[in-house]
Amino acid sequence: MLFIPTVLPGVHVVEVEAQTDERGLFGRTWCADEAQVRSLCRHFAQCSVSYNRIKGTLRGLHFQTTPHAETKLVRCTAGAIFDVVVDLRPTSPTFQRWVAEELTAENHRALYIPEGCAHGFQTLTDGAEVFYQITPAYQPGFSSGVRWDDPAFGIRWPDGPRALSERDRTWPDFAS
Repeated sequence: MLFIPTVLPGVHVVEVEAQTDERGLFGRTWCADEAQVRSLCRHFAQCSVSYNRIKGTLRGLHFQTTPHAETKLVRCTAGAIFDVVVDLRPTSPTFQRWVAEELTAENHRALYIPEGCAHGFQTLTDGAEVFYQITPAYQPGFSSGVRWDDPAFGIRWPDGPRALSERDRTWPDFAS
Protein backbone atom coordinates (compact mmCIF):
# COMPACT_ATOMS: atom_id res chain seq x y z
CA MET A 1 0.00 0.00 0.00
CA LEU A 2 1.07 3.50 -0.73
CA PHE A 3 -0.08 6.42 1.43
CA ILE A 4 0.08 9.61 -0.61
CA PRO A 5 -0.42 12.78 1.47
CA THR A 6 -2.69 15.48 0.07
CA VAL A 7 -2.51 19.22 0.77
CA LEU A 8 -4.87 18.68 3.74
CA PRO A 9 -3.02 17.38 6.82
CA GLY A 10 -4.02 13.82 7.65
CA VAL A 11 -5.90 13.24 4.37
CA HIS A 12 -4.24 10.56 2.24
CA VAL A 13 -4.83 8.83 -1.05
CA VAL A 14 -4.32 5.12 -0.41
CA GLU A 15 -3.14 3.14 -3.42
CA VAL A 16 -3.02 -0.61 -3.75
CA GLU A 17 0.40 -2.00 -4.62
CA ALA A 18 -1.03 -4.65 -6.89
CA GLN A 19 0.60 -7.93 -7.72
CA THR A 20 -0.65 -8.85 -11.17
CA ASP A 21 -0.58 -11.97 -13.27
CA GLU A 22 -2.77 -13.69 -15.87
CA ARG A 23 -5.57 -14.08 -13.30
CA GLY A 24 -5.80 -10.38 -12.48
CA LEU A 25 -4.47 -8.60 -9.40
CA PHE A 26 -4.12 -8.95 -5.67
CA GLY A 27 -3.20 -6.24 -3.20
CA ARG A 28 -3.86 -5.04 0.33
CA THR A 29 -6.45 -2.29 0.73
CA TRP A 30 -5.72 -1.64 4.43
CA CYS A 31 -3.09 -2.65 6.96
CA ALA A 32 -3.36 -1.71 10.66
CA ASP A 33 0.42 -1.89 11.16
CA GLU A 34 1.13 0.46 8.23
CA ALA A 35 -1.57 2.82 9.49
CA GLN A 36 -0.06 2.85 12.99
CA VAL A 37 3.38 3.83 11.62
CA ARG A 38 1.69 6.91 10.10
CA SER A 39 -0.38 7.64 13.25
CA LEU A 40 -3.60 6.85 11.36
CA CYS A 41 -6.67 5.03 12.61
CA ARG A 42 -5.88 1.32 12.85
CA HIS A 43 -9.31 -0.25 13.11
CA PHE A 44 -12.71 0.61 11.70
CA ALA A 45 -15.91 -0.08 13.63
CA GLN A 46 -18.38 -0.10 10.76
CA CYS A 47 -18.59 -0.62 7.00
CA SER A 48 -21.27 0.92 4.79
CA VAL A 49 -22.11 1.01 1.09
CA SER A 50 -23.74 3.68 -1.06
CA TYR A 51 -25.20 2.67 -4.42
CA ASN A 52 -26.03 5.50 -6.81
CA ARG A 53 -28.19 4.78 -9.85
CA ILE A 54 -27.49 7.83 -11.98
CA LYS A 55 -24.45 9.81 -13.07
CA GLY A 56 -24.39 13.22 -11.40
CA THR A 57 -25.74 12.08 -8.03
CA LEU A 58 -24.24 14.29 -5.34
CA ARG A 59 -24.00 13.24 -1.70
CA GLY A 60 -22.61 15.52 0.99
CA LEU A 61 -21.00 17.36 2.51
CA HIS A 62 -21.34 15.22 5.67
CA PHE A 63 -19.55 14.77 8.98
CA GLN A 64 -20.21 13.56 12.52
CA THR A 65 -19.78 15.95 15.46
CA THR A 66 -17.86 15.35 18.67
CA PRO A 67 -17.82 13.04 20.61
CA HIS A 68 -18.68 10.77 17.67
CA ALA A 69 -16.50 12.38 14.99
CA GLU A 70 -15.62 9.88 12.26
CA THR A 71 -12.53 8.82 10.42
CA LYS A 72 -13.39 7.28 7.04
CA LEU A 73 -11.68 5.21 4.39
CA VAL A 74 -13.70 5.64 1.18
CA ARG A 75 -13.33 3.49 -1.95
CA CYS A 76 -15.33 3.29 -5.19
CA THR A 77 -16.08 -0.38 -5.92
CA ALA A 78 -18.17 0.13 -9.10
CA GLY A 79 -18.10 3.01 -11.55
CA ALA A 80 -16.40 6.29 -10.69
CA ILE A 81 -16.80 9.23 -8.31
CA PHE A 82 -15.35 12.70 -7.75
CA ASP A 83 -14.60 12.47 -4.01
CA VAL A 84 -14.24 15.67 -1.96
CA VAL A 85 -12.86 16.39 1.52
CA VAL A 86 -13.22 19.79 3.21
CA ASP A 87 -11.05 20.65 6.21
CA LEU A 88 -13.33 21.96 8.99
CA ARG A 89 -10.70 21.82 11.76
CA PRO A 90 -10.42 25.41 13.06
CA THR A 91 -6.78 24.98 14.16
CA SER A 92 -5.67 23.42 10.89
CA PRO A 93 -3.43 25.42 8.53
CA THR A 94 -5.76 24.33 5.70
CA PHE A 95 -9.02 25.27 7.47
CA GLN A 96 -11.86 25.59 4.90
CA ARG A 97 -9.71 24.27 2.02
CA TRP A 98 -10.74 21.23 0.02
CA VAL A 99 -9.16 18.45 -1.96
CA ALA A 100 -10.71 16.08 -4.48
CA GLU A 101 -9.69 12.75 -5.93
CA GLU A 102 -11.23 10.65 -8.67
CA LEU A 103 -11.90 7.21 -7.23
CA THR A 104 -12.81 4.45 -9.64
CA ALA A 105 -13.31 0.71 -9.57
CA GLU A 106 -10.37 0.50 -12.00
CA ASN A 107 -7.81 2.62 -10.12
CA HIS A 108 -8.53 0.91 -6.76
CA ARG A 109 -7.66 4.12 -4.87
CA ALA A 110 -9.18 5.05 -1.53
CA LEU A 111 -9.30 8.32 0.35
CA TYR A 112 -8.44 8.36 4.06
CA ILE A 113 -10.42 11.13 5.78
CA PRO A 114 -9.64 12.05 9.40
CA GLU A 115 -12.01 13.42 12.02
CA GLY A 116 -12.94 17.07 11.58
CA CYS A 117 -13.34 16.93 7.82
CA ALA A 118 -16.54 17.01 5.78
CA HIS A 119 -16.95 14.48 2.98
CA GLY A 120 -19.01 14.34 -0.18
CA PHE A 121 -18.92 12.98 -3.70
CA GLN A 122 -20.49 13.26 -7.11
CA THR A 123 -20.92 10.20 -9.28
CA LEU A 124 -19.19 10.24 -12.65
CA THR A 125 -20.99 7.13 -13.93
CA ASP A 126 -24.35 5.44 -13.60
CA GLY A 127 -24.29 2.61 -11.07
CA ALA A 128 -21.48 3.99 -8.90
CA GLU A 129 -21.00 2.12 -5.65
CA VAL A 130 -19.02 3.55 -2.74
CA PHE A 131 -17.68 1.46 0.14
CA TYR A 132 -16.96 3.18 3.48
CA GLN A 133 -14.96 1.95 6.44
CA ILE A 134 -15.83 4.15 9.41
CA THR A 135 -14.82 4.65 13.01
CA PRO A 136 -16.56 4.99 15.36
CA ALA A 137 -19.92 3.42 14.59
CA TYR A 138 -22.45 5.89 13.17
CA GLN A 139 -24.53 7.84 15.73
CA PRO A 140 -27.59 9.47 14.08
CA GLY A 141 -27.91 12.27 16.64
CA PHE A 142 -24.46 13.56 15.71
CA SER A 143 -24.90 13.81 11.93
CA SER A 144 -24.19 17.19 10.43
CA GLY A 145 -23.26 18.76 7.15
CA VAL A 146 -22.62 21.87 5.13
CA ARG A 147 -23.87 22.86 1.69
CA TRP A 148 -22.19 21.23 -1.29
CA ASP A 149 -22.10 24.63 -3.06
CA ASP A 150 -21.13 26.80 -0.09
CA PRO A 151 -19.16 29.82 -1.41
CA ALA A 152 -16.87 29.59 1.65
CA PHE A 153 -15.26 26.53 0.04
CA GLY A 154 -15.59 27.20 -3.70
CA ILE A 155 -15.60 23.52 -4.64
CA ARG A 156 -15.38 22.99 -8.40
CA TRP A 157 -17.69 20.01 -8.92
CA PRO A 158 -17.56 18.29 -12.33
CA ASP A 159 -21.20 19.14 -13.06
CA GLY A 160 -24.41 20.39 -11.48
CA PRO A 161 -26.11 17.69 -9.41
CA ARG A 162 -28.72 15.58 -11.19
CA ALA A 163 -29.83 13.89 -7.96
CA LEU A 164 -29.54 15.55 -4.54
CA SER A 165 -31.43 14.75 -1.35
CA GLU A 166 -33.53 17.40 0.34
CA ARG A 167 -31.28 17.14 3.39
CA ASP A 168 -28.14 17.81 1.32
CA ARG A 169 -29.88 20.62 -0.56
CA THR A 170 -30.77 22.39 2.70
CA TRP A 171 -27.65 22.07 4.85
CA PRO A 172 -26.67 25.53 6.10
CA ASP A 173 -23.74 27.46 4.72
CA PHE A 174 -20.62 27.11 6.82
CA ALA A 175 -20.17 29.86 9.38
CA SER A 176 -16.60 30.13 10.61
